[in-house]
Amino acid sequence: QVQLEDTGGGLVQAGGSLRLSCTASGRTFSNLYMSWFRQNPGKEREFVAAINWSGDRPSYADSVKGRFTISRDNARLMMYLQMNSLKPEDTAVYYCAADFRNMERSTEYRYWGQGTQVTVSS
Repeated sequence: QVQLEDTGGGLVQAGGSLRLSCTASGRTFSNLYMSWFRQNPGKEREFVAAINWSGDRPSYADSVKGRFTISRDNARLMMYLQMNSLKPEDTAVYYCAADFRNMERSTEYRYWGQGTQVTVSS
């Protein structure tokens, strides 16, 4: 069993930055394919970014490419999402997700964090 905890959300002005963190329980962290998703009320969960097991192959949604950076530290059991040049449309609850399979942009990840709210004011 894997438990995820995502933190780091908050209120920021447009153009600002935030860094989200996701920690995972267990010693199998380096075997997890991990991602960030976001969701607003009444809307489908949206893929944001993903990173492979070794951390050398990130992928991004077009809407965040060039502004967000996903990374991981397997030794510390942590994954991060550095968000720069934030826009009001980035406002959402952000979730980290993990699976032992290569899930990429699928929403069928087995493990999810509880979510952290990001609000970007204009």
